[in-house]
Amino acid sequence: MGSGQGLACDITLNSVLEPELREKYQDTRVIRRVLAETETIAIVGLSRDRSKASHFVATYLRYAGYEIISVNPTIDSWQDLKSYPDLQSVPQRIDMVDVFRPSPECPALARQAVQIGAKSFWMQLRVVSVEAAEIASSAGLDVIMDRCVKMEHGRYNGSMHWVGMNTGIITSKRGRRWY
Repeated sequence: MGSGQGLACDITLNSVLEPELREKYQDTRVIRRVLAETETIAIVGLSRDRSKASHFVATYLRYAGYEIISVNPTIDSWQDLKSYPDLQSVPQRIDMVDVFRPSPECPALARQAVQIGAKSFWMQLRVVSVEAAEIASSAGLDVIMDRCVKMEHGRYNGSMHWVGMNTGIITSKRGRRWY
């Protein structure tokens, strides 16, 4: 393969993490397990604005069968669902906390995720906080950082191939249950 050929669609180019942090917080086995075990996702920073990534990701994940909980103090609802001002206000179990907020807010959000008993703490693309990752992981939460949950879901269920992305996975199988 020539220099740079095929790299434009390589999913690994999306991360800003150094290799050692990628290995620690972007482990494909952890990502696959978290996606398989998760039922309820609280999206912190979910926007009603259809042009925002959080809205697009939440819509995709809801369609994929996950229960979505909006956490945003500036809105009352998202689509037909009540929105909550913070994680502590959510009256049900949360498996994954998915963060669409600036990196400096992540340590406080990681503490909240630990406090409510979430199973995983996911920081979206370009959301990087080693401090938050350490807070969550030291309390036993699975941590994924600087990855898009929608892209990772698409990578493992085969739908990323449909749009020409190089997922690094070769399979002849398609279907909802990929894990």
